[in-house]
Amino acid sequence: MAHEREIREEQVFLDLALKALDHMRDEARSLRDSAAVANMRGAGDLVERDVVMGTALHRLDQLAIGDQPLFFGRIDYAPDGDGRSDDYHVGRLAVSDDQLNPLVIDWRAPVAEAFYRATGVEPLGLSRRRHVAMHGHDVASVEDEYFADANGDIDLPPDEMRAATAEGLVDGGLALGGPGALLAALGRARTGRMGDIVATIQGEQDRIIRNPLAGVLLVQGGPGTGKTAVALHRAAYLLFTHRATLERQGVLVVGPNPLFLNYIENVLPSLGESGVTLSTISGLVTNVEIRGRDTEPVDQLKGDLRMSKVLARALRTRQRSLKDDVEIPIGRAIVVLRAKYTQDVVDRARRRPGNHNQRRSAIGRELANRLANEYYERFVREGIDEVNAVGELADLIRATTQFKYVLERIWPRLSGQELLHDLFGAPALLRAAGRGILSDEEVVLLSRPRSSSFDEVKWTKADAALIDECRVLLGPLRRPRPVVKVSDTGILDGIDLDSYAGDVRAAALREAQRLAPVQSTELDEAEFVTYGHIVVDEAQDLSPMELRVLKRRDLTGSMTIVGDMGQATTASSSASWNAVLEVLEPRREPTRVDLTVSYRTPEEVLDFAAPTLLAATPDLEPPRPVRRAGHAPTIDQVGSDQFAETLVAITRREVESVAPGRIAVIVTGERVDEIVATLRSKGLDAIDPRDQESKGLAADLVVLAAEGANGLEFDGVVVVEPIQIASRGSKGRATVTPRGLRTLYVAMTRPTRRLAIVAAEALPETLG
Repeated sequence: MAHEREIREEQVFLDLALKALDHMRDEARSLRDSAAVANMRGAGDLVERDVVMGTALHRLDQLAIGDQPLFFGRIDYAPDGDGRSDDYHVGRLAVSDDQLNPLVIDWRAPVAEAFYRATGVEPLGLSRRRHVAMHGHDVASVEDEYFADANGDIDLPPDEMRAATAEGLVDGGLALGGPGALLAALGRARTGRMGDIVATIQGEQDRIIRNPLAGVLLVQGGPGTGKTAVALHRAAYLLFTHRATLERQGVLVVGPNPLFLNYIENVLPSLGESGVTLSTISGLVTNVEIRGRDTEPVDQLKGDLRMSKVLARALRTRQRSLKDDVEIPIGRAIVVLRAKYTQDVVDRARRRPGNHNQRRSAIGRELANRLANEYYERFVREGIDEVNAVGELADLIRATTQFKYVLERIWPRLSGQELLHDLFGAPALLRAAGRGILSDEEVVLLSRPRSSSFDEVKWTKADAALIDECRVLLGPLRRPRPVVKVSDTGILDGIDLDSYAGDVRAAALREAQRLAPVQSTELDEAEFVTYGHIVVDEAQDLSPMELRVLKRRDLTGSMTIVGDMGQATTASSSASWNAVLEVLEPRREPTRVDLTVSYRTPEEVLDFAAPTLLAATPDLEPPRPVRRAGHAPTIDQVGSDQFAETLVAITRREVESVAPGRIAVIVTGERVDEIVATLRSKGLDAIDPRDQESKGLAADLVVLAAEGANGLEFDGVVVVEPIQIASRGSKGRATVTPRGLRTLYVAMTRPTRRLAIVAAEALPETLG
């Protein structure tokens, strides 16, 4: 049969390509081994050896694709006037044979664009596009799409008359590349980790991925549109296209929480890119452990842009002159520091450029020199004292305990934690800093008891952004100093030395010992790394103060901002994309694109959730689905005495229906522990994925807080008490809010197959 013939054809090519890949690995290993035992005669040789070693290790890292398919498609171009045609296999990395003839092209190469963008209307010169599915190193199936030529004719092989199945696809004429491959990928059971979509990228997604590097690209996309995957593939594409620049400047990917970062952490390595930094906003603020949680009104207030003015004012209140004169003993006499003079010094220091801690040294020098001059005039000129230089006197004055106390009173050296802790722990300071900016009620909200040490402070996520703001105002506590760090293996980190012959291993270890001490400079906590490109996912949930944290890490003005205002669920989230851009202040006109097609979320779920989106965000249209799951969402509303029994029964039914897939039970954050206990008491192995000792999202059954579900996906979802979720941020029980409805919308659109609702309380009107 034709299908079996094509599978055999692709299997032969796969075997050839895998053999070529092994040859490429052997060459990289040989380069690594030769560098490890190279005879070094000078500094230039050492530099050259380090470059070669780094190149070899990076190449081996790229070639380590594991069980991932080496290629997943092929494009055949229509014959030219001479009857010649070209064809290319498209894969996750470029592969050439031992004669450097290309066998597989990288999916990011320009020639691969046609694989993702060709349609029946615009075939881009193709006569055929083939999708190849593999299991390990075996070709499992082949799906061909044929395109008409300029005359409207399709050149089908004589025995090729089958059509791609439309089973599971929504009618409506959406142009999908490889519908069979797409359906197979979407129907596959979730694993608890996001996978790459490199084999099934669609045209609108590809255009976003290949957008130019410069400037801000804003991507709005509803549930299931693949915005997270598109953002990560864009990071991989930019690193491939602008490697010389971005490997030096760095790429940062920011997610909403650690659970989300664990979910996406495998995507970029699977695409051959491992040099990307993944972080949350609070993770960018070093030496701050997040152990507390603010109430929603406090979280909203701390994220308000007004806090930047409050913090600047708070710092100014710490720059103050003395109220009374201070006597400072020096030598045989006592010199007096006049309070009036300190006011002049403080006023001049405030006008100087630089940050707070930098200007402290200038104040100390000015005060000490003034006192030294007074002492010199009174005692040294008359021969009473033998000190013969004002500079020596100034140094003696600065070393006294009294002077250090005075300087700390006038212009204290502060860290970001100290400034914020002192501000929130002193209502008088808070009122002074917030005068004309904060109301009396807001001052009370921000006030909290002082802790005896920083170890006792339960910093919150919102605090981290405020500490970062404080650090910028304050500057480093001290100048960075070079420190010596000793690495056990130095340049040979990551090399399996036991796999080498004895002479190679011995030579490599000698080199490692000789080069182990390396000089490095530790950054002060007020200094931070900037990046050549920043990818921000779930950006709609960032507060203005958190956006300022991002802006400080932006080196070149190149960012990809991804999110959905219909899924803005935090109390401090920005009101609109315009508000986000106002804080980020792009250096050039930003580009906005919309993802309009939902590939993951089935039609039944999107239709069911649409009234909730409309009630929460009337100006947003839900995305168009491409597939049906064949199962309508269910609602089980029971009495409170039957709630636990019904929840257990529905959850067990859903677990069995999607096996070996994964189920999430989504509830309000306050009820996670209760629901976990209820399910486990009836024999269901439910876990809280935030538990470090658990399997995390890889578990078959997890219980999630609705406010932490953004960006995740599961085969099935059970939403518990939707009215409680929809009431987030309300002052009265069972009173829905726009933010609560958006949170409910997020919860209901997490499944790829099945959705169930279980409630003992009344349902929101949008589910009526």
